[in-house]
Amino acid sequence: MEKDNSNKKSLSEQLKHTNSPMFSTAIFAFIMLLVVVGTILSNMSLESTFFWTSPTSEVITMERKPLAPPKNSTSRYRMAWLRSHLEEFEAFKSTNLSEKFHQRVLESLNDECEVRFFMTWFSPADCFGKREFLAVESVFKSHPQGCLMIVSGSMDSPQGSTILKPISDLGYKVFAATPDVSSLLENTPAKTWFQEMKSCKRDPGRIPLSQNLSNLARLAILYKYGGVYLDTDFIVTRSFKGLKNSIGAQTVVEGDSKNWTRLNNAVLVFEKEHPLVYSFMEEFATTFDGNRWGHNGPYLVTRVVQRVEETIGNSFTVLPPVAFYPFNWIDIQRLFQTPRSRNETTLLKADLIKLNRISYGLHLWNKITKKLKIEKGSAIDISISDHCVVCKGIQR
Repeated sequence: MEKDNSNKKSLSEQLKHTNSPMFSTAIFAFIMLLVVVGTILSNMSLESTFFWTSPTSEVITMERKPLAPPKNSTSRYRMAWLRSHLEEFEAFKSTNLSEKFHQRVLESLNDECEVRFFMTWFSPADCFGKREFLAVESVFKSHPQGCLMIVSGSMDSPQGSTILKPISDLGYKVFAATPDVSSLLENTPAKTWFQEMKSCKRDPGRIPLSQNLSNLARLAILYKYGGVYLDTDFIVTRSFKGLKNSIGAQTVVEGDSKNWTRLNNAVLVFEKEHPLVYSFMEEFATTFDGNRWGHNGPYLVTRVVQRVEETIGNSFTVLPPVAFYPFNWIDIQRLFQTPRSRNETTLLKADLIKLNRISYGLHLWNKITKKLKIEKGSAIDISISDHCVVCKGIQR
């Protein structure tokens, strides 16, 4: 009996200890630790669905929304928003590296280049993914002695060098250079526009400003240096050598390939200081509207060419859609799919002949197709395989 009482007393004392503040705090801390660890593991699992490895297998790439103000915000709010986010736009920065941009262009893109190509990238380097990498590869498949400069601050970095290393290690001339956009626009009609935007005295609009800065930068680069500008979702399938002062039609009147209705600025081929490119910059500065998609890009070049074709039309060429845009953003979706019938196989063969023998390349229309999987045996899969140099990690 005494033993039972002793056990009860011991148990009672233990319970008293467990009810002590110190013990309760320890238990609470332990439970919170389990919750935090569980949350982290859960988030890691969720985040893994947004990440995929780049062709180098060393760099992690992710989807990230472009920097833009809220959709329903007012003009006044957007200007205030821009002021608070100004430091996040690399195009507005001037650094020791960006000040060397002009010299780096002259040194890197010299007369030894078979063709001089430019791309712009105003997004973080970790967003430079497989499709962008494949676009870079395709340049060198058709132009082994060509040169490509990616105008970008984020890619002009150790991370950017790592991404491009598989291509540069093969001896191809691919570079990234941080632009000094302010200097680039010197003595152009868009200089004042840029200064006003940088001073937050202009409404950037609802469209991501980086998109419109890219629209302007490509024009300034071509005007100052001349060459070929390519979007990073354009797969080159044929040599551009011999092409000059050309822009591509996106749509034409049915049955009349010469009667175009809309042009596009995803591919531009112009000599230095071409008057049409100057007119493009002039139009950009005077009619800028950051709320209308395409207004400062494809629609801009369409407006200008329609206006000046009678005066300086003999100084440039408008190429038919098959040159740069052989498939529109609706038709291209079937090119991602494996043919499932004899008719589809026949159509695929015809598509590949068009791409390899007639077109200069294929615009992937990433805005529409970025979530589509490239199926094995599809026209896109075969075309990319035929025009890669590293040829790693094609399917996504």
